[in-house]
Amino acid sequence: MTTRTTPAEPPTDPPGRGRERRRLLRELLLVAGLFTVYKAGRMLSTGRTDEAFRNAARIWDAERALHLPGEGAIQRLLLHGDALIQTANGYYAAVHFPATALFLIWLYVRRPAHYLWTRRVLAVLTGAALALHLAFPLAPPRMLDAAGLVDTGQVYGPTVYRAAPATDTLANQFAAMPSLHFGWALMLALGMIAATRTRWRYLWSAHPLVTLLVVVGTANHYWLDAIVAAVLLGAALLLVPRPVAGGPRVAGVSRVVAPAGSGSAEVAPSGPASPDAASPDAGVPVGGSPAAPPDGAVLPGPRPSEPVGAGAGSGR
Repeated sequence: MTTRTTPAEPPTDPPGRGRERRRLLRELLLVAGLFTVYKAGRMLSTGRTDEAFRNAARIWDAERALHLPGEGAIQRLLLHGDALIQTANGYYAAVHFPATALFLIWLYVRRPAHYLWTRRVLAVLTGAALALHLAFPLAPPRMLDAAGLVDTGQVYGPTVYRAAPATDTLANQFAAMPSLHFGWALMLALGMIAATRTRWRYLWSAHPLVTLLVVVGTANHYWLDAIVAAVLLGAALLLVPRPVAGGPRVAGVSRVVAPAGSGSAEVAPSGPASPDAASPDAGVPVGGSPAAPPDGAVLPGPRPSEPVGAGAGSGR
């Protein structure tokens, strides 16, 4: 009797490359959509000028009551040279969005699980920031006369804002709290530290530190703007589960061997299991049944005080 083997039909699933392109397009549309909603939502509070300045005075007084360092101390350090302050202005204007975009792209390509985690955390953080922008419009310290600070972007350049906030149709200058410049930079550092294993990964912490000094020194944000951003990021990290790195290790897990008849366990060194490895029941090979010990061998464990069946009589 002969049998014929029917050739397997070609797979009907779309090619993996096509699925990857659709996934990438979906992610791009999702991120672009979220960003568009955020930018449009920020513009809803542009006309609340009086409220924004009242809130600015409250924030300034609260910082002095909390004995926070004055923003002017950082600005005076940057004003020691035109090149230094222009570099700070350029960092504020040009690093924020490109650095975050490159960070997300790298995670998408190299660490997909960390990408999903980071995207969700940033979405929660940005949504909370938008709600606060709408509920609490705030003029930045460069606009507050009591602060006595220089609008470094307008004086030294470059700047991303127009001189008159009412004529700025691209940015809401009354959305100072929280500082997403600092919040996103902090998440970038935390994400890279979590997704990499190099000994130099903690150097990513320099990015949020430099960003903090820049946003304060250019008088675009108060210290409290960065503090609130850090608090909101911490809440987002608590809400979004962090990805688990790798699966359970098999060879590196210690196994417990309990000698027969003993009341304690013995920890054996970890290592790859072999077909002859003993199970937790001493004397029972894995996958087999109890086997008698060789002649003269004694099973591990305390010796019984008398043989099993002692006193029953040998003739019974």
